[in-house]
Amino acid sequence: MMEYIIIAVIILLAITIIGFMFRKKHLAEIERLEQLKLQIQNKPILEELTKVKQLNLNGQTEEMFERWRNVWTEIMDVHIPKIDASLYDAEEAINRFRFSKASKLEQDTEVKIDNVDQEMNTILVELEELIGSEEKNRSEIDLIQEKYLRARKNLLAHQQTYGAAGQPLEKKLESFIPLFDEYEKLTDEGNYLKAREIVINLSSEGEEAFLLVDDIPPLLVEVQTKIPSHVAELRQGKVEMEENSYYLGHLELTLQLDEIEEELAAIKGNIANLEIVQSKIAVEKIKDRIDSFYEMLEKEVEAKHYVDEYCIETERHLEVVARDTQEMEEESRYVQHSYKISENEAAIPKSCMDKMEQLAKRFELLVSRLKEDQSAYSSLQEELIHIREDLSIVDSTQIDFMTALKSLRIDENNARATVEQLKRKLQETDRLLHKANIPGIPEDMDVRLEEAEEQLFVTIQTLREIPLNIKLVDNYLEQAEKSVNEGYEKAIELVENVLLIERIIQYGNRYRKSDLQLDAKLEEAEESFRQLRYTKALEEAATAVENFEPGSMKQIEVLVKEDAAEI
Repeated sequence: MMEYIIIAVIILLAITIIGFMFRKKHLAEIERLEQLKLQIQNKPILEELTKVKQLNLNGQTEEMFERWRNVWTEIMDVHIPKIDASLYDAEEAINRFRFSKASKLEQDTEVKIDNVDQEMNTILVELEELIGSEEKNRSEIDLIQEKYLRARKNLLAHQQTYGAAGQPLEKKLESFIPLFDEYEKLTDEGNYLKAREIVINLSSEGEEAFLLVDDIPPLLVEVQTKIPSHVAELRQGKVEMEENSYYLGHLELTLQLDEIEEELAAIKGNIANLEIVQSKIAVEKIKDRIDSFYEMLEKEVEAKHYVDEYCIETERHLEVVARDTQEMEEESRYVQHSYKISENEAAIPKSCMDKMEQLAKRFELLVSRLKEDQSAYSSLQEELIHIREDLSIVDSTQIDFMTALKSLRIDENNARATVEQLKRKLQETDRLLHKANIPGIPEDMDVRLEEAEEQLFVTIQTLREIPLNIKLVDNYLEQAEKSVNEGYEKAIELVENVLLIERIIQYGNRYRKSDLQLDAKLEEAEESFRQLRYTKALEEAATAVENFEPGSMKQIEVLVKEDAAEI
């Protein structure tokens, strides 16, 4: 029985704890809703309505003010008390632990608060729009009227600079007067929002009109004075240049200047109709065209100077290169009796002569066109430049070819001199080997020297061929030079090794009787030496002596170098 009582007490405590937890949660929600209510009550609607009272309460403004005041009064006198009542009922339900009813009351209260908040926000936005419109209207209309007065003053003071556009521009400015009057009327009536529309319209129309006042005079100066002056100058310049033998037919300058004058007449009409944007674009295009005409005429003048300066010089250069090319062809035929050259090299003289014939014909045609005065100097300059470039290529080609021909004799002489040097080096190698008084020459050394002699013989035989193939000679000579030099170096190495072996054995002979192991090793080295296996003999003798007396080889090598220098 006691156990049941304890369980019941525990359950009762748990329910009580949970109840208090739910109560705390709902009370926190009531506090949150109370804060939301206070926030909307503190919105500055009353202060903003006070600002509106300072405006002209007529018409639209008076209607809006009454509506806002009625909504505000209804919120404060009706909706807020209902919200307070709902919060009170919810709090009573919480105290009685009727949490379900409290939750429904809290939800309904939050909806009421949100609805009131939206209504108040709408009023604030409308208030801000109205008050802001009045402030903006006042500042912007003053600026527009100031610009308007300045524009009217400029138009009246400089009427002649506007030409046919003056009258329509004046009408455009006069159309602002009814709008200004309408703005004043709407403002007096308290219709600030409608007045705002008038200001926006005036700002847009005024911006366009005021730009017209500023842009039309300089644009008319371009159309009526500057561009016609350039057109007349171009016409006069064309006539003068043609009188000085310039051919300008390819430019079609007269036709294009006529087109520009027609365009100028159309632009004047557009300006009179106040179509300034299109007119400005058209004027800029015409100015670009005029600049291009000046550039083309200047190009013709520069081209004439170039042709006058380089035409005679090019003719002389053609003669010189043609003569040199003819000499190259004759020299090439002569040289080919003595030297063999490749097919590509042999074709160079013929190719250069063909190109010179073509260049001579092109230059002759250029001179003919120049005399006829029916070709633009820019075209003649372009062709003359190409002729000079091609002529320089031919000139460079024949110079390189002649240099190559002359180098054949030099290469032959150098090859013969090198052959004589290699002969002497082979003789020096043979003398070196015999003077060293070595037991014999190893077979690989004999093979190496025979190969060098054979390479040298082949080179000599190639030098005797007619016509001489100097490239083949150089190839054989390179191989012979390599073989002879390698043979000479190997001979020096052989002699030094033999002397070193002899010195090592002489050094070891002092101790052979006292050291049987040293004696045996030196005996093996001497046997290899007698068999002409010098490399093996050196290795065996050096190892034996160094093992017997470390460091002795350095002393022996110094002595051997002194002996080798005397051979």
